[in-house]
Amino acid sequence: MVTICNYHPLIWRSLCCIVLIIKTIQCLEDPTSTQKSMTKEEKNDLKEEARDMFYHAYRAYMENAYPADELMPLSCAGRYRGSHASRGDIDDTLGNFSLTLIDSLDTLAVLGDLAEFEHAAKLITQDVSFDSDVVVSVFETNIRVLGGLLSGHILAEYFQERAGVLRWYRGQLLHLAKDIGYRLLPAFNTTTGIPHARVNLRYGLKSQKLEWSQETCTACAGTMVLEMAALSRLTGEHIFEEKAHRAMDELWKLRHRSSDLMGTVLNVQSGTWVRRDSGVGAGIDSYYEYCLKAYILLGEDRYLSRFNKHYSAVMKYISQGPMLLDVHMHKPHTNSRNFMDALLAFWPGLQVLKGDLKPAVETHEMLYQVMQRHNFIPEAFTTDFQVHWGQHPLRPEFLESTYFL
Repeated sequence: MVTICNYHPLIWRSLCCIVLIIKTIQCLEDPTSTQKSMTKEEKNDLKEEARDMFYHAYRAYMENAYPADELMPLSCAGRYRGSHASRGDIDDTLGNFSLTLIDSLDTLAVLGDLAEFEHAAKLITQDVSFDSDVVVSVFETNIRVLGGLLSGHILAEYFQERAGVLRWYRGQLLHLAKDIGYRLLPAFNTTTGIPHARVNLRYGLKSQKLEWSQETCTACAGTMVLEMAALSRLTGEHIFEEKAHRAMDELWKLRHRSSDLMGTVLNVQSGTWVRRDSGVGAGIDSYYEYCLKAYILLGEDRYLSRFNKHYSAVMKYISQGPMLLDVHMHKPHTNSRNFMDALLAFWPGLQVLKGDLKPAVETHEMLYQVMQRHNFIPEAFTTDFQVHWGQHPLRPEFLESTYFL
């Protein structure tokens, strides 16, 4: 008989967090409220709609683009790195490693599609190689490729034990995760220990262009510890976690000591700030997220302490009613811009994890009003909800916050 003690520690910790969130929400429900909630049928209809949307995209990719990284929706062809006109920094996400398939692996598991999960896992283990002369984003490769492989490995072992499937599986996804982990490590070879923004998967930093590029954003450098720590715990090789912890420690030292705010862009060699504006959106967002989630996953009190100090600073200086407006880290009472970007939509969800529900609801309501006006949340918008940047690259942050609330 399998008991809860047989769960992998990472799965068990995640399940505990989910149960805690659900119980918290249940406790906060108002039984006297007259507001009508969705019926079970309405919820099921939306669930099936979401499932259909996923399979529409997934099958189109598999039938028309695999093993490319992405499907180009207009031509219905695959996008390979170096084979099409460059789109600038956005192409640093691509590494000719079937990114969309790795990205989709855990979603297949969540949908309960074990047959396709197994098929996808087999394709990845058979076809994916990281030995390519290609420069990639350290941040994107960490969260999407390394993270996707780690979650895929944990789920594969879980289903192997619980459902009797994937009998062929012997940790191949974890081996790939370790491979990509080692290929990311050269990025950490800096004076500060804060990683470069980009690395060549085959040659590391052995090019003048990469060596001279010394700027990175706070989020890029501070969004490594969850995946790197998990990789170390799963493989027993401590170097990944050590590198990520050092980067987080160095970033913490660079906060403005009187305001406890972080800047947006820094030099990885000197540790000096290049951009001193501070907010919770683009350039900083997931650093705050990883401070709190590192505590949740690893149980290290230093990360909770750091998050709480940053959170107090954000609520004191950046939170202006439901708005979240950037300020100067060294002059925190002075706004550095009068618009907000869409990436800050993750913040209400993080506030739920923190347990601060009232401001989470207020900011979520503000974002909902923006969405109601424009159908989608613009990439940036002003305090009176006018469009500042009109793009909408299908970001998921608002959906995640809605889910948590």
